[in-house]
Amino acid sequence: MDTKIISFKEALSQCTGKKHILLGNGFSIACRSEIFLYKNLYESADFSNNEHIKSLFSKLGTYDFEEVIQVLDKSSFILPLYNTDPNLRNSLKDDSSLLKEILLKTICGKHPDLPSEIRDSEYLNCGLFLQNFDCIYTLNYDLLLYWTIMNLMNREDIKIKCNDGFSTSQEKDGFVVWSSENHNTNVYFLHGALHIFDDGDKMVKFTWCKTGIRLIEQIRYALKTNRFPVFVSEGTSKEKMTRINHNAYLSKAYRSFASIAGNLFIYGHSLAENDKHIMNLIAAGKIKNLYVSIFGDENSKNNIKIIENANSLVNERLNYNPKIPLNITFFRSESAKVWR
Repeated sequence: MDTKIISFKEALSQCTGKKHILLGNGFSIACRSEIFLYKNLYESADFSNNEHIKSLFSKLGTYDFEEVIQVLDKSSFILPLYNTDPNLRNSLKDDSSLLKEILLKTICGKHPDLPSEIRDSEYLNCGLFLQNFDCIYTLNYDLLLYWTIMNLMNREDIKIKCNDGFSTSQEKDGFVVWSSENHNTNVYFLHGALHIFDDGDKMVKFTWCKTGIRLIEQIRYALKTNRFPVFVSEGTSKEKMTRINHNAYLSKAYRSFASIAGNLFIYGHSLAENDKHIMNLIAAGKIKNLYVSIFGDENSKNNIKIIENANSLVNERLNYNPKIPLNITFFRSESAKVWR
């Protein structure tokens, strides 16, 4: 496969105008692969009371939780065409919901306990990477980006403006409250995050500074009391959109991503079908230059698929907005040196 892949530095040198970044799971894996690789999450998950769910992974030949959730959701949707037994359909839907809960608890259980477990040099390198971008969008649920932002705010050797829309001037029961009127927001968790909760009439963010309790401890306690963070893990892109549209914070983040123009970098994401709702925004939007990270051998099965997915967006753009053609460039993710 003859695909030119340049360095991150070369990619940056090509850009004029605003630059945005979309972070996928590869961002977290690059920091702590022993935690965030799908295989490691699978091996750490507690399936002790749900062995039949665990067997689905081996049947499908995957460690990807969202892929299994997608199969369960699609099966429950088409099943009535072949079997009218409502109990069977409900069983599939229940297993899908249970697997989402297992995924959430696994991420939370494996997650580093303290921000100090990330080395100072790693925060610095991540800050040097992030400071290249005007807006930061992430599809990850973990706390790594949030911890990095908090670390950078106290540094003198790097200056970066990060505003997630949660205002310290507003509090509810000790938590920081999100404001839809914060027009300086430039950090968005597109699929929610472990530290963001829907409190009914308010969106709130767990913080250490307001409670004195470690963030991950607050989240683990919330899970034990059946209080769950904003967490979009639906299997299909359509179901993810349903979840997004029913949450004010998520829908605002989605609209923000839809509005961006200029240059978009994608780091650590496969551009896969289960995030088609995000890819559709790129295809239908005003982004002129798309830079996609490639990790390792470009001729590997996974990378060939990523390159195909990226190139397909060029053709889709012609259908949506032919006056603004989409240019695709691939860069080596290792050259970005995001964490080290």
